[in-house]
Amino acid sequence: MFGKQLVTNMIQRSAENAEDRRRFLLSAGALGLGVVGASVLPAGVASAETTSGPSDGAVLNFALNLEYLEAEFYSHAVHGYGLTDSLTGGTGRKGGVTGGRKVPFKTRRIRQYAQEIAGDELHHVKFLRTALGSAAVSRPSIDLRSSFTAAARAAKVIGSHDTFDPYANENNFLLAAFLFEDVGVTAYKGAAPLITNKTYLEAAAGILSVEAYHAATIRSALYEKGLSSTVAKLSAARDSLDGASDDDQGITLGGVANIVPTDSNGITFSRSYDKVLNIVYLNPAKVNKGGFYPAGVNGTLNTSS
Repeated sequence: MFGKQLVTNMIQRSAENAEDRRRFLLSAGALGLGVVGASVLPAGVASAETTSGPSDGAVLNFALNLEYLEAEFYSHAVHGYGLTDSLTGGTGRKGGVTGGRKVPFKTRRIRQYAQEIAGDELHHVKFLRTALGSAAVSRPSIDLRSSFTAAARAAKVIGSHDTFDPYANENNFLLAAFLFEDVGVTAYKGAAPLITNKTYLEAAAGILSVEAYHAATIRSALYEKGLSSTVAKLSAARDSLDGASDDDQGITLGGVANIVPTDSNGITFSRSYDKVLNIVYLNPAKVNKGGFYPAGVNGTLNTSS
């Protein structure tokens, strides 16, 4: 199914360090690679490290951390529970999930949107875990309660002593989903140039397109509900976390709908992994934990800028 050179490249780039590469070899059968003998490995592969940037495995594991967060958020909203234990183990410290419950949806189409997105995010977790094999990171600690309150207070969506429950109603759910979806799109776009293996790059592009569909759906639903002023506050707060550039956009621009945030060329912008971490850690400083990940993300790409 796979040529020897492709397999060699996948092994070289699919793990974050030498130990992870050895784990990858042990679990290669998960991708149908078990028939490939050790002879395909070039000399020194076990200890070789890339000097041109993060490995494909490091990038995919970073994406897996984000997918854990999205999958947990949507699964709780739709089903009232999160991922099964079989989908949360791996390398690094495994953490639990704080908060989360079923949303009392009132609008049928929004419930259906949530159900479809929840299914997609679950499949993303499964796919990335399979691609990474035993080099996959475990689910880190995730906060679906106080993190949203902190974000809403910072954006001045609520008062300094108020709380924000993303699961209280469908409007809150959509606002909370807005925080994730745009970040996911920009994160995958920013990660694409770092991936060298074409098989993984194609898969990442596929996930990016799905996340873009999700983001557009959430943005459209928020616009139809007339929540543009609240979204603008969340967008501004998000923009304040990831550096001096003014890239983030709300769902209206010049008084009209702005469903897809693009530049003058009609192209969406990118975020580097460290800028993404500034947002999910809810901190503009250089830190390695906080916000939605109270103990940080797992893997080597774990510190914001």
